[in-house]
Amino acid sequence: MNSTKFINTVLKIIVLFFGAILMLIFIFRTPNVSIDSLKKNYTDQASRFVMIDGLEVHYKDEGSGIPIVLLHGTSASLHTWDAWTEELKKNYRVIRMDLPAFGVTGANENNQYDLNSYSQFLESFLNKLDLNEFILAGNSLGGSISWFYTANHPDQVKQLILLDPAGFPSQKERPLVFRLAEVPLLSLALKHITPKFFIKDNLEQVYFDDSKVTDELIERYHQMILREGSRTAFVERAKLEGADNTYLLNLIKTPTLIIWGENDLWIPVEDGQKFKDRIANSSLVIMEETGHVPMEEKPLESVEHAIDFIIQNTLQETTPNQEN
Repeated sequence: MNSTKFINTVLKIIVLFFGAILMLIFIFRTPNVSIDSLKKNYTDQASRFVMIDGLEVHYKDEGSGIPIVLLHGTSASLHTWDAWTEELKKNYRVIRMDLPAFGVTGANENNQYDLNSYSQFLESFLNKLDLNEFILAGNSLGGSISWFYTANHPDQVKQLILLDPAGFPSQKERPLVFRLAEVPLLSLALKHITPKFFIKDNLEQVYFDDSKVTDELIERYHQMILREGSRTAFVERAKLEGADNTYLLNLIKTPTLIIWGENDLWIPVEDGQKFKDRIANSSLVIMEETGHVPMEEKPLESVEHAIDFIIQNTLQETTPNQEN
């Protein structure tokens, strides 16, 4: 009898909790933003679209010269590279896209967002643009896609730039938003409730200098996550345990620059040295008073490191030919 009462009590608590979640969703639900609205506000004359496996991918292709492909991180978009692009396109061809699950591109049909799936997507995208050799750069998730792709396509990637890349397992507690996504009922709420202050809090975590988290920045990130399907995609990606693929780093011989924000709260700066130790031909730059997104928070300083690296390694590539 006591056992039955206990079970009934637990069931009532579950029902009440589930009911509370549904009530919160009903009261505080944040509506989706239409793709037409996003295209109107966050595309311009440089924007292009290409179909990859049934997904309309938003990208920009600007400048001329050696191609540089830029990959953004979780819940970001190609706009995270705006300032870098302004500098790089003066001398290079700069290509950036909204990765599947994010930005104007949005979710794919199968909700597969592991590194293999992203690598296959990137290969298809580059084939569409007929790119065989290029410089590859990525931040956070985009960084992990970049080194994973480089390890599997060594002949294509001529230089590699990693900004606070993900990859190594960590004992550090994951950011709150990722932990919430792992709890079934709370993840349901995340798919429907996204207050703007929640976006502001996350941006202040990835920036060292909170004064740089502007209303315009918050609005852009907020609008992007509200694209239909993107919140579900975020939850599905956040739940991925993710296999440890860092053994692949030992295969990379490509000249590599690693840039890390000293004050990164999401991925510890100590991981920068781990990447340097694993990638044979690599160098590490630690940027002071900088968080998880150096290309956004300190774009001119971070891109200067990148340009110096590119020039140095391009000269090394061409000098032997000149001698011959």
